Amino acid sequence: MIQFGVSPEKQRQLTERMAELGISEADLEERFIRSSGSGGQHVNKSATCVQLTHKPTGLEVKCMRERSQALNRFLARRELAEKVARSMGLATSRDQMAEKIRRNKGRRRRRRSEKRDES
Repeated sequence: MIQFGVSPEKQRQLTERMAELGISEADLEERFIRSSGSGGQHVNKSATCVQLTHKPTGLEVKCMRERSQALNRFLARRELAEKVARSMGLATSRDQMAEKIRRNKGRRRRRRSEKRDES
């Protein structure tokens, strides 16, 4: 596996998630392009933006969130794994967070209405 600028635990989780979804490094086409946005001269002079294409599904991800190419490579793979999972109809971490927020809002709404009823 490729070494990224993240902790071994995060790298292990990504490797497991990709294996779980059936994504291999051979299925990925990786291109590096110049980023845009904040980062100043460093971003303007180096190709830190990562564009990943998953050949079997045709899904594509661009990541230019960080100034580091290694971090962007990691983040692009993580985003691609989420996109592939979503296309397969599997639950993603984003879906789980949305469900948690929905439950919390419902709980708050019920508590507010109970307080109004008490007064």
